[in-house]
Amino acid sequence: MRILVACEESQAVTKELRRLGHEAYSCDIEPCSGGHPEWHLQVDALELLKMKWDMILAFPPCTYLSNAGAKHLFRGGQLNQERYQKGLEAKAFFLRFLSADCPKIAVENPVSSRIYEMPPHTQEIQPWLFGHPMQKKTRLWLKGLPPLMPTDIVQYNCGCHEAGTWFMKGGKDRQKNRAKTFPGVARAMAQQWAGECTETEDWRKRWNG
Repeated sequence: MRILVACEESQAVTKELRRLGHEAYSCDIEPCSGGHPEWHLQVDALELLKMKWDMILAFPPCTYLSNAGAKHLFRGGQLNQERYQKGLEAKAFFLRFLSADCPKIAVENPVSSRIYEMPPHTQEIQPWLFGHPMQKKTRLWLKGLPPLMPTDIVQYNCGCHEAGTWFMKGGKDRQKNRAKTFPGVARAMAQQWAGECTETEDWRKRWNG
């Protein structure tokens, strides 16, 4: 299948899809950090929605939508209009992926602030359902795809995120690190939504003309 993985600089999902033989491309306005720039389209993801894809997996930015940042919306007991407008813009960006012309769509985001009235999500997942002993509740909006099934349920010992991992690194890349998809989740997405590529046609030749 020809698959767009939008807003993904880490290439975590893209690499898993490639291992299964699919023609997958990550896309972000930033350079990729996954080590395969030949699979990365550094452009506005909305431009790529004009193209035909067999599947779209999108991870739009959540900075202004996330419930974790809701405290910034009501500082001093009043609605921060500037931040609220940025949240509305982020919601509009999110909805462009969910409403794309594609038979199979998955859009990922954390729990959103209720003020933005996001559409009903399909399911919620946790890293500990896929082999990572930590919590980070994530929601999935799915079209033409089944809910993800747990692959490796593990125990976690606290309500906090695991310290000392890439997920909790501080500094200027903190936000980028926290946005990366956990390897176990990425693997489940690729295996359960795309599976092993069985196409007999060499898609590389088809892509090159």
